Amino acid sequence: MAALDALLPPSCLVCQAEVGVHGALCAGCFARAGFITAPFCARCGVPFMAEGQGGTDGLCGACRDRQPVFRQARGALRYDDFARRVLLPFKHADRTEMAEVLVPMMRRAGAELLARADIVVPVPLHRRRLFTRRYNQAAILARALGRRGGPPVLLDALARRRQTASLDHKSADERVAALEGVIVVRPARRAAIGGRSIVLIDDVMTSGATANACATALLGAGATAVDVLVAARVPDPRLE
Repeated sequence: MAALDALLPPSCLVCQAEVGVHGALCAGCFARAGFITAPFCARCGVPFMAEGQGGTDGLCGACRDRQPVFRQARGALRYDDFARRVLLPFKHADRTEMAEVLVPMMRRAGAELLARADIVVPVPLHRRRLFTRRYNQAAILARALGRRGGPPVLLDALARRRQTASLDHKSADERVAALEGVIVVRPARRAAIGGRSIVLIDDVMTSGATANACATALLGAGATAVDVLVAARVPDPRLE
């Protein structure tokens, strides 16, 4: 490792500034990271702007109006300019080493969820999108969590029956409709799902429609509960 450091000095994965060890952020980038801390919705984890915004039940308006299928969701980062600088290269530009930065943040944010989980399952990509992108970023995060002492990982528990158009710029109701019946548990994995508490892994959570679709499939296959852990959570503009 010392020889590697001499040939390739460690650099920040975001800005390439010199750092002490490989896979780390420099002090400046770490300071810019928008970590999600309390207060946030007790159910979906969306960040609040102020204490008391969740009312007496600690829920955001969206969760109060329509209870999610999953039990709880937590995110490590607010999906802001800094998070995009990490996640967009990770998702679209083969920068899979970004998982080394994201996973420790996710472990801290989701410690309670991981502690009560039996299995970790990533959100699936459709095979056509997987062929184009060549990797599933959620699976990379799940695998890295498993290597760092997390629960066992079941990478192929879920599948997408058909490819959906981008959910960007769609309303919450449109996202739900687009995902209706799309995500299923693979028949060969139903026995491994039954009776298990599961943490579902994804890179970004927006409305929660994808997480709900996955949770519906997992619960239908006999899972006892489904929590959701993501690298970044998109803030609800109605709360800001």
